[in-house]
Amino acid sequence: MEFIKTQTFYNLARSFAGECQAGMRYQLIVKQAMAQGYETLADTIRTIAKNETNHARIFFEAIQNNAGSQENVHIDANYPFHAGTLEENLRFAAEDEESEAESLYPGFARIAKEEGFGQLALKFEQTAKVESNHKIIFEYLFEAFKDGSLYAADRPMLWICNECGYMHTTKEAWKICPLCGASQGEVQLHLPFKKENI
Repeated sequence: MEFIKTQTFYNLARSFAGECQAGMRYQLIVKQAMAQGYETLADTIRTIAKNETNHARIFFEAIQNNAGSQENVHIDANYPFHAGTLEENLRFAAEDEESEAESLYPGFARIAKEEGFGQLALKFEQTAKVESNHKIIFEYLFEAFKDGSLYAADRPMLWICNECGYMHTTKEAWKICPLCGASQGEVQLHLPFKKENI
């Protein structure tokens, strides 16, 4: 069967479009975070936006490598167009990442395997794993932002100023860096880590 007539071809096109949109949605969240003075939060989300853009590139290249240049690919798919406060957008992002990690990409991987495209199935599976990690990060950021613990902890933590490198161990990060005067939004965040997601 000609590749452009397979479901995997359309799934790659859907994935490309979805990842482009995700990267842009996250850039809009970055803009919100920066406007509110959360520079390191913005940096964290900017990195995830970059990841999404690279996922789009991977899917685009997969289309090019398997089908060549295409004038127009019609895809029928649903994409999220939700927006709100910074807190709400962190929650939306976690939900979107969960959908990709647990439903969308595993389904695309299964179809690619059934159609005989093992390497493309692997790309979908690997992307699903990254999206699962993104979900964990966005869930953490949402909860910490919502309950005010983004810069506070139950136990002493090492807080580091992203601007000057000043370090101090305490339960809550400073409001203003005592060395350089940077705002709390410049303090490095403590992101969750789960060994099974590596």
